[in-house]
Amino acid sequence: MPPLHDPGAAHLSARPIDDEGDELDRRLLARAAQGDRRAFDELVERHSDALFRFLRMLLHRDEAAEDALQETWIAVHRAAADYRGEGRFVSWLFTIARHRALRQLDARPTTPVDEASLDTLGLEAGWGEPGDPESLASEAERAERLRAALEALGAEDRAVLVLHDLEGLSGPESAEVLGLSLAATKSRLHRARLRLLAELRSRGVRDARS
Repeated sequence: MPPLHDPGAAHLSARPIDDEGDELDRRLLARAAQGDRRAFDELVERHSDALFRFLRMLLHRDEAAEDALQETWIAVHRAAADYRGEGRFVSWLFTIARHRALRQLDARPTTPVDEASLDTLGLEAGWGEPGDPESLASEAERAERLRAALEALGAEDRAVLVLHDLEGLSGPESAEVLGLSLAATKSRLHRARLRLLAELRSRGVRDARS
């Protein structure tokens, strides 16, 4: 099966879904539940890139993330008729994706973080924009340091960073996906940011923002 996502999307900034976009997602899902294939395909097109970024950050490998992505959409299709509209569609969607990723994580040991995932977190850590000559000069060194820093974080720390800081989910939405209270999610996000920052600084990155 061909990839469901744009291979270059891991380098793109997240585009949070607004209320109008959420309403469109709900309408598309309702139509998909009634057998409208075009509506389902539009949902896949709208959200696969963001889902793939999230899954690859958790699973580290393109093949594993692609498998989890396909499993996610299969589960969405099967559950479409049961969606009750509690909370935003994207929260429900990422919850399904997270469960698929955790199944894979339970079945295998942790593997290295891939290069494509590093670029986006590098920006969030406070490094320059893509194309900045000063940033490009030390790109390989920074990527290696970020790789090591991320290896020190647990999967759930990576998950909350991706959901909230990269994909733009709100605190309550991130909490719903992670299965935590809002207070616990805020605490985990704060700790994850501090841990990543500390790991980066321990590896010589001095320009990272807190």
